[in-house]
Amino acid sequence: MSLEEARRRSAEGPPVGLVTLVGAGPGDPGLLTRAGAEALGRADAVVYDQLVQSRLLDLARPGADRIFAGKSRGKCPVPQGEINALLVRLAREGKAVVRLKGGDPYVFGRGAEEAEYLHDAGVPFRIVPGVTAGVGATSYAGIPVTHREATSAVAFVTGHNEPGDPADRLDWPALARFPGTLVFYMGFRHLGSICSTLVGLGKPPGTPAALVCSGSTASQRTVSGRLADLPDRVENEGDRLGAPALLVVGDVVARRDRLRWFERLPLFGRVVLLIRPIGESDRSAADLERLGAEVLVAPTVQILPVGDAGPMDSAIARLDSFDWLVFTSGNGVSAFLDRIEALGRDLRALGHLKLAAIGPGTAEVLGRSRLRADLIPASFRSEGLAEALRPLVAGRRVLLARADRGRDLLREELGEVAEVEQVAAYRNADAEALPKTVVDRLERGEVDWITLTSSAIASRLHGLLPDRARQLVSSGSIRLASISPVTSEAARSLGWPVAAEASEHTWPGLVRALLDEASATKDAEGS
Repeated sequence: MSLEEARRRSAEGPPVGLVTLVGAGPGDPGLLTRAGAEALGRADAVVYDQLVQSRLLDLARPGADRIFAGKSRGKCPVPQGEINALLVRLAREGKAVVRLKGGDPYVFGRGAEEAEYLHDAGVPFRIVPGVTAGVGATSYAGIPVTHREATSAVAFVTGHNEPGDPADRLDWPALARFPGTLVFYMGFRHLGSICSTLVGLGKPPGTPAALVCSGSTASQRTVSGRLADLPDRVENEGDRLGAPALLVVGDVVARRDRLRWFERLPLFGRVVLLIRPIGESDRSAADLERLGAEVLVAPTVQILPVGDAGPMDSAIARLDSFDWLVFTSGNGVSAFLDRIEALGRDLRALGHLKLAAIGPGTAEVLGRSRLRADLIPASFRSEGLAEALRPLVAGRRVLLARADRGRDLLREELGEVAEVEQVAAYRNADAEALPKTVVDRLERGEVDWITLTSSAIASRLHGLLPDRARQLVSSGSIRLASISPVTSEAARSLGWPVAAEASEHTWPGLVRALLDEASATKDAEGS
């Protein structure tokens, strides 16, 4: 049904919302398309499957419903009929709905069935294709599904049913003769039977083959060999391998050793828990994902507007009476500049002021508004900022725009030589709990690193972690990476060892500290 038809029908009753079936890609959240991200940003409700990366849900509006549909390969706790009915019900409530599915909705994803059901129910829908695992996971494993010197054909096949099963409708003799790459989805359970059937029907036993598990994620594991002996190789790996998995058969597999770029990334295989507020975490997570890590996000604080903007408004009205404006975070910059605009003023109000930023990250946020910091201290801490500012602000008036809570060191130090007024530009609110998916993985010991970007975050995290996870951190099984000595000291006072500390107290410095530790670990393992 077209959108015009939906509008005509809605004139006779409540408006019907649009359902968008979005392909989430094979695992790496960076493979979500731009259209998919835009649909999530508009959604009132997101219905998602088990294999969808949880970080993608952060792209939805804060107030959007997030509904777990419970589907994964081989498991469907929520029957398909109930999922179909749920989509229709949400749409008839007038909601913009995103059905978020792993891979591509129309490639072994039952997306066409859901779309047909929506059509028959009179609910408008659209499709946002995704990167299917047969192309995405294979690329991350270093296996091109086609190659000019190897093959010009590829077949995507479902391995859900065992060869010879009455429900199996595949032409196995034709597949054995197929002159290209065979990519079997959902083939882990019947791997041995699939390989032996192909060999028995004439596929050369020496044909290169590989099993790719959890492709494009930090948990990716790939086993390659000959078609005839691949099942034995997989069995020897034991519990390290499992679904979701792809079986790839063809000469292209032999090119893997030269092309497995993803597995060579410095943080490949590492799971990093990022403790940063929503809104600050996207770019930080992307930095780590580009290096091969899987990133989990668990904000311990929320960045919110101040409850009473009166003191900030008063300071803005008197900006011409100050000589220096000092920012201790990018959040402070954004909130303060937003308030200037809300009051009907613009950046000309800052024209006479000298601007100080505690570090490059804060200066970068200033730069987005075409403002340049006059001072960035050599040491990106309150102590360093105070030391650098003292001789410059002596006898001057200073406005300090910051969070509603935190260390008062900067105001106290500068107050000895200058007239300092401090206003809250934003407030921090503690999160009541960590996401359940994150807690589960922490308790199972499936997190390698936790990043700490402030002493307050370290303290809050300690209070939110369950006992089991807290013990794993205390023992060093889950390692901590700290942005500064102050943050490290706060962690150690809680009984937590710090395995890596940034020498430059910025987010890029913290990433470099993680890379140094990863390099040292690999060197030790190789020695």
